[in-house]
Amino acid sequence: MSDAVTALREALAVTPNNVPLRVHLGRTLLKSGRADEALAEFRTALARDADRVEARVGAGAAALALGRWGEAVEHWYQVRAELENEDLRELARAAVQAGRRDEARIAYDELLARDPSFRDLGLDRALRMSVVPSPMPASTPVDELELEPDMEPPPLPRISFADVGGLEPLKERLRMDIVYPLQRPDLFKAYGKKVGGGVLLYGPPGCGKTHLARAAAGECGVSFIAVEIQQVLDMWLGESEKRLHQIFERARDEAPTILFFDEMEAIGAARHQIRQGPGRRMVNQLLSEMDGVGSRNDNVLVLGATNAPWDVDPALRRPGRFDRVIFVPPPDLEAREAILRLAFRERPVDDIDYGLIARRTARFSGADLSHLAGVASERALTEALRSGQVRAVQTTDVLYALDKCRPTTVEWMETAKRFVTYANQAGIYDEVARYLDKDGSGAG
Repeated sequence: MSDAVTALREALAVTPNNVPLRVHLGRTLLKSGRADEALAEFRTALARDADRVEARVGAGAAALALGRWGEAVEHWYQVRAELENEDLRELARAAVQAGRRDEARIAYDELLARDPSFRDLGLDRALRMSVVPSPMPASTPVDELELEPDMEPPPLPRISFADVGGLEPLKERLRMDIVYPLQRPDLFKAYGKKVGGGVLLYGPPGCGKTHLARAAAGECGVSFIAVEIQQVLDMWLGESEKRLHQIFERARDEAPTILFFDEMEAIGAARHQIRQGPGRRMVNQLLSEMDGVGSRNDNVLVLGATNAPWDVDPALRRPGRFDRVIFVPPPDLEAREAILRLAFRERPVDDIDYGLIARRTARFSGADLSHLAGVASERALTEALRSGQVRAVQTTDVLYALDKCRPTTVEWMETAKRFVTYANQAGIYDEVARYLDKDGSGAG
């Protein structure tokens, strides 16, 4: 990476006004963890071209990595329509941290309009308070982290696999790993199979890992505890580990329970990548909790989701922990058609050829498809504003939008391909390898 940075700096010395090259340098620095240098390059690029979207996105990401919430909001809020769902949620969180509630509310509302499954209890709580909340006291037990009755957001509807289009082989595997053990523990124990343990879902962002987790819980009819990263992390020494222990204790008390951790790499990061002691202690605590004390983890299934399985500590994948690692690919043909129908459900449409669009959106994530529907609808809306009459969205509008939209999973696939090629000695990424080999174009 340092050689690449050196080469880019040398090239910029010759052409200092080359904005695309400077943005590329900023991205390279950001990927290598040099966020302060990256931010300087993005600022320079914006000074030369204030309308450069990729420079604005990069500057926001670098500012966020440095904890400069206000500056991150300044950059990302201007280009929020270009942000992926995960980043739009981070924009809302950063705006709360910066005390900019109006921007936080707008970003959060836009996120939920794109994908309601991104509802965030921490943001719900923060945006319903009259002032920006201060950090919770270190002694606050997990049971008291719940919202007060007058701040409680509407409960998420219970969903099942019937609400997940396509992906039948994946759903059947989740039934065997999650649903059936909790529904029929007697049968599984008769065959010496443990009820509980851990399942790690991984795959590109926006492909429905959280949606699948909630659907699995709905199939079981058991307690479902979704843990957000802000419910665990605490600035005081030892408090994050205490919170994590309290969360597991609550799950044990309410068993049978599915305990769901999103962004698993943030809590269970590979220890060889962590220099600070607190991060390593967090991983050690998680390992201890997943091992359980005696049989205390019976009927507690820990479900994790991550976009970066290569950043999760290898010890978490040992038997008794996340011993089942499942790849969640981009939606297949059937799922894409179902997602498209859902995305256009509350919009005026006129005989859209969903099958055609589904065939032409290989490797699009669910979030990508929702974005595609939004772009297509904007074209019809523009004409409606000129004519004063509602004009239905047509197949031609979606095809027009398709020329402007690209699948965001491609970059993830390229990263995964490198791990398949060079770091798959234990066979962890065999499912990704089969996905890539089956259809290199992703046309499935």
